Amino acid sequence: MKKIFFKDIQLIVYDFDGVMTDNTVIVTEDGKEAVVVNRSDGLAVSKIKEKGIPQLIISAETSRVVAARAKKLGISCLSGVRNKKETLISYCRKKNINPKNVLFAGNDINDLDAMIIIGYPVAPKDACREVKKIAIFITKAKGGKGVVRELLDVLEKRQGS
Repeated sequence: MKKIFFKDIQLIVYDFDGVMTDNTVIVTEDGKEAVVVNRSDGLAVSKIKEKGIPQLIISAETSRVVAARAKKLGISCLSGVRNKKETLISYCRKKNINPKNVLFAGNDINDLDAMIIIGYPVAPKDACREVKKIAIFITKAKGGKGVVRELLDVLEKRQGS
């Protein structure tokens, strides 16, 4: 298994549903959507920001919930993305980031193409089989249950922080 160290990462990308959430959506009778997120993931995002590593949410969803969470976390968000691979390539090119220095946490088949081109594919415990097959690290946490927090712990442990 390839080791992951903070010093090697130029960007961390998260899928939203299934990584920062448990993939459940609550729909009210007026059509509004709500999700449950893990506050410890929010703390982990802020700790990673302190390390100077940019973070980005890339989501196929166009829900305002995704944008609102990204805004609260103070990280960038690209939503309504149909081709995550091309979007990520374009983003990396604009920001002068080598895809081999990107960590991508994804959980489902729409994340696969992007996860294959980067250096550090990570999957939650309950990710689909195809994603877990290519992941260099599978968290003990399921999606929405502290995936980002666990990732922070692993990276800090390896760094000796």
